[in-house]
Amino acid sequence: MMSQNILAKILASYSMSVLCDREIKRLIKSRGLIRDYIDLDKQVQPNGFDCTLKSVYRLTGIGKIDFDNAERVIPDAEEIKFNNDWVFLNSGVYRAKINEIISLPKDIMALARPRSSILRCGVNVLTAVWDAGYTGRSEVGIVVYNGVWLKKNARIVQLVFIRLDEESHGYSGIYQNEGL
Repeated sequence: MMSQNILAKILASYSMSVLCDREIKRLIKSRGLIRDYIDLDKQVQPNGFDCTLKSVYRLTGIGKIDFDNAERVIPDAEEIKFNNDWVFLNSGVYRAKINEIISLPKDIMALARPRSSILRCGVNVLTAVWDAGYTGRSEVGIVVYNGVWLKKNARIVQLVFIRLDEESHGYSGIYQNEGL
C-alpha cells in the first residue's frame, strides 16, 4: 500500500489546473486565446468563458461514424434565419455555431458545459473536447426538449480551460481552422 507521503508527492508533481478569470483574461489579451467575443467583462466567468450563439442549423441528412473516419459522413444542415434577432426552435436536435474563435496553445485544452439558464429552459448543449492546439469557430449540438426562443448572441455554453502538465503534440484533425 502506498504511503500518504508518496501519494502526496505524486499528486503534487502534476501541474494541471483549471484557469481562473484573471488568467483567462491575460491569455486573451496576450496570446489571442479567444477572439471575436462580444463583451469580455461579461463573458469571462470566475472559472471559464461564456461562448455566444452566432447561427443555428437544422440537420437535413444522416451521419455515419466509423473507427478511423474513412467512412465518416457529417449530415448536411440548413441554416435557420433569425427574425428580429430571435429564432424559435421546436423539439429536436440542431447544430449551432459560436461567435468566438478559440485558439488553444498546446498546453491548454477546454471542456464546455451548457449554461444553467439554458438547462432550465429544457435545452441541452452537446459538446466535445477542445483539444490543445485547436483553432477555430466551433459548432455545438443543441437538443431542445420543449421548444425555446434563442436570441442571436445569447450566451449558451461556458468553456472551462485546463492547463496540461506539459505540451501535447496539438490537434490536427479535420476541424482545425473550422469556421474561419
